[in-house]
Amino acid sequence: MVRDKPRLLTALCFVIALSSLASFPAKAGGGCGAMPFINPITDICWSCVFPIYIGAMPVATIGQVDSGASNGYPTPICICPKATIPYFRIGIGVTFWEPARIAEAVREPWCSPMLGGISLGSASAAVVGQGGNRNTQENAESVSFYNVHWFVYPVMYWFNMMISENCVQSEQFDVAFMTELDPMWNNDEVTFVLNPEAVLFNNPIAQAACAADCVAASLWNPLDALFWCLGCQVGLHPLTGTVKPHEGGLASSTVAIQRLHAILHRTFLTMNVSTPLAMCFPLPAPIMQKSWYKTQLIRPIPITYAAHPYGMTTNVWNMGKEFPLKGEDFAYMIWRRRVCCIGTQ
Repeated sequence: MVRDKPRLLTALCFVIALSSLASFPAKAGGGCGAMPFINPITDICWSCVFPIYIGAMPVATIGQVDSGASNGYPTPICICPKATIPYFRIGIGVTFWEPARIAEAVREPWCSPMLGGISLGSASAAVVGQGGNRNTQENAESVSFYNVHWFVYPVMYWFNMMISENCVQSEQFDVAFMTELDPMWNNDEVTFVLNPEAVLFNNPIAQAACAADCVAASLWNPLDALFWCLGCQVGLHPLTGTVKPHEGGLASSTVAIQRLHAILHRTFLTMNVSTPLAMCFPLPAPIMQKSWYKTQLIRPIPITYAAHPYGMTTNVWNMGKEFPLKGEDFAYMIWRRRVCCIGTQ
């Protein structure tokens, strides 16, 4: 336990330092105001770590519902390769949910409300997109656009919450991705380069199939086979920050975040750690599986009792969570399903 004290001390100092950012005045103008930094004790839905499986058997649920993914490793005993003699290790296959990333959807480019309203880019830098809602001249339909900032937030690693380091990555807080730097985030046509399959699903039959995904996501079990759907929300394609029709800030911001997550999978910046095949080391997964992830609203007003599957309608939890001015930018904890082999190094 002695070797873990520096990590815990560093984590506590880091959280205190970042929390103090909220006391500084925002450097960005417009609609981007400072939000209090996340309190890892009170703002995170710690019961959302559950259900926990050993092998395929649930050992604790604490009232939480799984997302429909395969229930972990089929047997309690697992074997993973390693580089030194005896070239394998034996452990116990465990499945749980890990709070691993934070995504904030903002109307004003470069501004990070979660970091106290500071600007993460130069004011003179080129801005890819604009925030807010707007109407198109052709159809006068409501359209919203959000930039998304993707943060590494390995809180379970900081606080040494797993008995084996095989189940948590040794990461530190970092800005992993900003859509302001992505020239395709504001161009529905150019983004076709990353997802040419989108042309196959731009038809009434494919879109009608999303109704089944909506029903399944509402029951906490999104359908991974319908990977072009986002349940009750608008479709996954195009992979840009433009969401239409705009049905509210919470609905549109979750779509933007899930689209960015799909891009991160497509570009191999996010890997599969959620299936038995990936229990020993992460594997490439160019097609994002919705059942691997959940979102938990943490700003402007945290929801601390549940995390919601990708594609679930926001109507079941959005009451009172969006309000003018400081309540129109949003931050979400991204929970990922983790299957790992707990054992010796």
